[in-house]
Amino acid sequence: MFKAVLIEETDEGPRARLAELDDADLPGGAVSVDVAYSSLNYKDALGITGSAPIARSFPMVAGIDLAGTVGASDDAAFATGDAVLATGFGIGERHWGGLAQRARLEPGWVVPVPAPFDVRQAMAIGTAGFTAMLCVLALEDRGVVPGDGPVLVTGAAGGVGSVAVALLGAIGHEVIASTGRPEEADYLRGLGAADILDRTELSEPGKALAKQRWTAAIDTVGGQTLANVCAGTRYGGTVAACGNAGGMKLPATVAPFILRAVALIGVDSVQCPMPRRLEAWRRLGEQLDPARLGEMTAEIGLSEVLETAPRLLAGAVRGRLVVDVSR
Repeated sequence: MFKAVLIEETDEGPRARLAELDDADLPGGAVSVDVAYSSLNYKDALGITGSAPIARSFPMVAGIDLAGTVGASDDAAFATGDAVLATGFGIGERHWGGLAQRARLEPGWVVPVPAPFDVRQAMAIGTAGFTAMLCVLALEDRGVVPGDGPVLVTGAAGGVGSVAVALLGAIGHEVIASTGRPEEADYLRGLGAADILDRTELSEPGKALAKQRWTAAIDTVGGQTLANVCAGTRYGGTVAACGNAGGMKLPATVAPFILRAVALIGVDSVQCPMPRRLEAWRRLGEQLDPARLGEMTAEIGLSEVLETAPRLLAGAVRGRLVVDVSR
């Protein structure tokens, strides 16, 4: 038997509870994982609270990422005891996820935990940090290098934003961190931000073309914020977009794209191909300081997930939330 956060369909809509399940209930997959840690992401909180249809079938074990050790494997690439992690590929949406003490996965979804991290640190990074690294890679694909000019990060005090600020600062970029929580300014400067921008400067309708303020940007918010980020990007600049907390609609004009040659790049972490996935984790191992990672990480137990999810949606959680599934 094992414990898990289980989302079930009811007459009132999806409802989550802490459940006790049997190993025989696990879905198919060649790699069985004894989960040590998961994390609580924005998408997880949406599914757990029933705020969005994240779970595509029921019952569904929540959790879009996990890390632990291989308990059994029918695939030669993984041996019992290997430290592994998994993110994306529909985990926690179409396939039972990581907010549980056991998981069974397809081998093509599993990644070895990269040095110098352990399984807890792998989930301190989790989907959010992995997505942040993919955004950095997207900027680099467009030729963005340190010294080109400021790089803006929106939603900077959140999970993706915190890791993005730390990564960009470590590489040598001048980072502008946008946040709606001015009390987090010292925290963001400690991660590597050179300047703090109040999110109200980006959250209200603005001009089709604004003052050119940043060479590149990582946007975790979407909506009106993304429109204003594009409008304020310098000629030939690049914006990597990976979030929609501010809404799915993009109330923008074509002006930044056809008059300033701004490139808007979409970043997806769910179906990211394995070669790119491994490259991102390799770079995280090289460039994300474990000490900085510790500064942005808090820990809760599996039993605290249900009460914490609404706080995460309300923007009351800073950085990353690791979930110890043993408690």
